[in-house]
Amino acid sequence: MQARRHDTVGPSLGGLARTASQTLALGALLIAAPTLGAQATPATTAAPAAGAAAGAPAGRAPDVGDMAPDFTLPAASAGQVLAKPLKLSDYRGKTVVLAFFPKARTSGCTHQMEAYRDRYATLFHGGKDVTLIAISADDAATQASWAADEKFPFVFASDAGGAVGTKYGTYSGEYKMDMRTLYIVGADGKITYVARPFKEMVETAYTDLGAALDKTKGQ
Repeated sequence: MQARRHDTVGPSLGGLARTASQTLALGALLIAAPTLGAQATPATTAAPAAGAAAGAPAGRAPDVGDMAPDFTLPAASAGQVLAKPLKLSDYRGKTVVLAFFPKARTSGCTHQMEAYRDRYATLFHGGKDVTLIAISADDAATQASWAADEKFPFVFASDAGGAVGTKYGTYSGEYKMDMRTLYIVGADGKITYVARPFKEMVETAYTDLGAALDKTKGQ
């Protein structure tokens, strides 16, 4: 009898240990979420080689010089879910920043979005010639509520299910969320800059983004 009781307790404790370990791993992920399953790729603004393919080959994330995969997603702004879905190709002719992030109202993501908010006038020119789209797997209503509470002046897009994050090589099927990755898309629809991961707690991530935006708009 004692042996049987020991066998029953042992697996239970093991299950608790695994659950605690998974919880700690997810907490670390939300603070600084790199792309899972691959080594982090440094941010780059390098021009593509001559003759580079117009689109990203199947099986890899799009990179500088590739056409940004088009998408249509439910969208939200401060306090409201937008009636019309957001379609990337509708922004052709403008510079677009696609900022994938893991989850609304978490510490790292709040820091990142607050930094975008506080630099919106300078970094994104108040939205006049740069469109910032923040993308996560949260539903649009959650994004709208968060944007209203924090007074975020930019648009959010809901990638529930991760179809768009999968196209961009940033969705984690294990955690059911998009990782912290940033793309700049030029007026011609091609990607000009990638930060994989975007290091939201590092100040140079924002200065590098600003320099890349200036370069993109000058092309």
